[in-house]
Amino acid sequence: MQVTILGSGTNIHPTRGAAGYLFQTDRPILLDFGPRTLSNLLKTGVDRHTIQHLLFTHYHADHFSDFIPFFFDAVCHSKFAAVRPDLTIYGPPGTKRLFRAMFRTFPNFSKTPFRVTLQEVNNQPFSIGATRITPLPMTHSDQQTCLGYRLEYQGRSAAFSGDAMASQNLVSLCRDADVAILDCSFSSHQPGGSHMHAEECGKVAEKAKVKKLVLSHFYEAADRSNVVAQARRFFSGPIIKGKDLMTFQVGRALPTSIGK
Repeated sequence: MQVTILGSGTNIHPTRGAAGYLFQTDRPILLDFGPRTLSNLLKTGVDRHTIQHLLFTHYHADHFSDFIPFFFDAVCHSKFAAVRPDLTIYGPPGTKRLFRAMFRTFPNFSKTPFRVTLQEVNNQPFSIGATRITPLPMTHSDQQTCLGYRLEYQGRSAAFSGDAMASQNLVSLCRDADVAILDCSFSSHQPGGSHMHAEECGKVAEKAKVKKLVLSHFYEAADRSNVVAQARRFFSGPIIKGKDLMTFQVGRALPTSIGK
C-alpha cells in the first residue's frame, strides 16, 4: 500500500495544500479533496480519470472543495475526449443530500456520461477491490458526522483520523496500525478546540500501539513549533512531519521529512 500526501495543511496555508491523500492498493483511492490538492494530484503522475473511488471524512471546505473542479473536469473530459469510468463517492450521513443538491445547482453536473454512485457509511466496514475499509465516527463537529478511516491491504494497515479530537474511537481505529496519519493542527503550546495538538497525537499513537506516526493537517502556528519533539514525549516509535507530495510504502521505513 502506497500513500501520497496531497495536502498536509488547512484551508488557507502559504506553503501547504489542504487535506488530501492518495492511497494506492490494487487501485487508486482518494481520501479527502481540499483546496490545492487537485494540482498536487496532477504532479503524482496518476491519471485523474482513472480514479473511481473518493472517500470523504466530512464536508468542511478544507477537506472537500477541490472536488468541484475535479468533477467539472471529469464531465468535460467524458463529453469531449473519452468517457471516464464510473465514480463512487463514500462519505458520512448527509453525503447524498449534499451531492444531490450540488448536482442540481451546477447545470453541467446534472447529466454525466458516466455513472455516479453515492454511498453513505458510518461504522460498518466495506471493501473497495481487495482493500478493506473501516470507518468510525470521530469527535470534531457538532454540525455533522466526521469520520476516520482505516485501510487494510495485503496484511498492511493505515489509519487516518481526518479532523479529530482524541477519543476512544480514534484509539480503536488506530489499534496496532502500521501507520497512523493524525490531525496535528496545533503545537502543544497553542492548543485549539475541535482538533488535536502534537502531544495528543503522541498519546493516541502510544495508546493504540501504532508502529509509525505521521503528523499532518497543520495550521501555520504548528509549523512554527517542533511538533515532532512534542509528540515524541508520549510516543517512542518513528514520527515524521508530513509534507505535500511525500510518498511512502506502508510497512516500510518512513521517509525523512523536512521541518520540525
